[in-house]
Amino acid sequence: MEDNGDVNANQNCHATGDPQLDKAIYQWINWDRNPLTRAQIEALARERDVVELRRRLCSRMAFGTAGLRAAMGAGFSRINDLTIIQSTQGMYKYLSRLFPDFGSRGLVIGYDTRAQEASGCTSERLARLTAAVMLCKDIPVYLFSTYVPTPFVPYAVKKLGAAAGVMVTASHNRKEDNGYKVYWHNGAQIASPHDKEILRCIEESAEPWAEAWDEGLPDSSPLRRDPLATVTRLYTEELATVCFHRELNVQSPLKFVHSSFHGVGHNYVQQAFQACGFPPPIPVPEQRDPDPNFSTVSCPNPEEGASVLELSLRLAERVGARVVLATDPDADRLAVAELSDKCEWKVFTGNELAALLGWWMLYNWKETHSDPGDTEKMYMLATTVSSKILKAFAQMEGFHFEETLPGFKWIGNKIHELEKTGHEVIFSFEESIGFLCGSMVPDKDGVSAAVVVAEMATYLHTKNLTLDQQLQNIYETYGYHISKTSYVICNDPPTVKRIFCRLRNFEGDNVYPKSCGGYNIINVRDVTTGYDSAQPDQKCVLPVTKSSQMVTFTLQNGIVATLRTSGTEPKIKYYTEFCAPPGKSDITHLEDELKKVTCALVDEFLEPDKNNLIRRHV
Repeated sequence: MEDNGDVNANQNCHATGDPQLDKAIYQWINWDRNPLTRAQIEALARERDVVELRRRLCSRMAFGTAGLRAAMGAGFSRINDLTIIQSTQGMYKYLSRLFPDFGSRGLVIGYDTRAQEASGCTSERLARLTAAVMLCKDIPVYLFSTYVPTPFVPYAVKKLGAAAGVMVTASHNRKEDNGYKVYWHNGAQIASPHDKEILRCIEESAEPWAEAWDEGLPDSSPLRRDPLATVTRLYTEELATVCFHRELNVQSPLKFVHSSFHGVGHNYVQQAFQACGFPPPIPVPEQRDPDPNFSTVSCPNPEEGASVLELSLRLAERVGARVVLATDPDADRLAVAELSDKCEWKVFTGNELAALLGWWMLYNWKETHSDPGDTEKMYMLATTVSSKILKAFAQMEGFHFEETLPGFKWIGNKIHELEKTGHEVIFSFEESIGFLCGSMVPDKDGVSAAVVVAEMATYLHTKNLTLDQQLQNIYETYGYHISKTSYVICNDPPTVKRIFCRLRNFEGDNVYPKSCGGYNIINVRDVTTGYDSAQPDQKCVLPVTKSSQMVTFTLQNGIVATLRTSGTEPKIKYYTEFCAPPGKSDITHLEDELKKVTCALVDEFLEPDKNNLIRRHV
């Protein structure tokens, strides 16, 4: 410990003349025990880089999509040893207030394989520090002994009766990022007000406890348990609930290629295939093992399509596989591609794959449920920016469909709410290739979705159908649903705010646009402000989310278009969909209309050139 003279000298040495910043520098240097990140702040202070110091030290990460996500490195606005300890201390404080039995229920902790040499940050180290904070307060932890898919954490929370769970991951974000994803006792990602209350507790417990730095505590504490074997066994056994035709799988003539995108998925997808009777999928060797540098892809997100799936597609051609499966680095998302008879690859969008999976889950559900009363208890769910194809299923088949706000935390909590009242959710999805077949995990799950797609493809093969052919059959039965989803990048938050402010005052004060692409806008819903012109009281049915931007326009020709900001990345996303009724099959005309509206939505409402927005590179 430094004496007061050293502390004062240290503080004066790094003085910038800004009292708030000087205090933050002093706190960081005196609190941070990681020599690498402490040295980063000391160097910036010596150089008097006030702009960068303020960026790193004068703001704290906010809870976004169910937790924290930011670049790794020094500073209160980044992911590092100190901010993870602070976050966990806040978690401890909040959970102790809410759960009198927290000391017996404990916390589940998992992690992926991200790492950054410059800051000494690895997901495993951050997970162990998370465990140390809890263990030093005599709270039991279920800390996995190795990396696991993100879905394993919410699954473990439910199965083990834990108070909450933490997954250290940044999913498919760039290699510089990491995150701290929080799950509630019901297994769903945390939602308001828990996120805000945890953040308040973090700020109240900012100074790290001395014992919290003991990374070795998980190895010596009798309160640390390793749930890996139990959770893997239970999860693998429960895959039977979404595995309907094991007898076909054993003799499947199809070969499947799987990429784990340098992440955690390889072993777990192999196990899932074995559990459902399949031969193991053929791994992409260059992407099979964890690599925090994601060395073979420009972006570790399989949602980007053919450009990042190239190694998988080339391998599939060499080994004679017609279906490619790709899980993102933390294995909660799934991309699928199929080789056509014309030897062309089709990479399915999230909405297209949801149409197939929704049909498949419905088909198998109907095979075992003949009582009309069962339909009254059955639901499918989707986020509001996703395709309305499940709504078309529900209208024709007589079951229930509900929309939620974007993000699987809303779906997970809706599943919990419905199950409490005796209902069954058989399929849920978000368009960003996030799927949940059944309800064994109250979160998206790329591992179970991969084996369900494999079984569906195998079954369709016995009917001489490909996945794409079946997709066309679905559209002919339920109506074509053609969608476009993309984004622009905006690294300047004030510009984003200005863009959406202009939309809300497009044709005068509080007057939204009245047309788009030459078609009249018949309804506007603004979830940010709580306005919905279609409701009698003009109030939104979906919860108001003031912390993010989202406006939806319904056009007279049936196209639905949404603009929204991302909760984890500097993106403005846009979603358009033409929902045609059954029988309307002039695809070229539908696609042309949708393209026209989408271009107008982006060019007229976002003004990319004027606002220096970066368009997605395809």
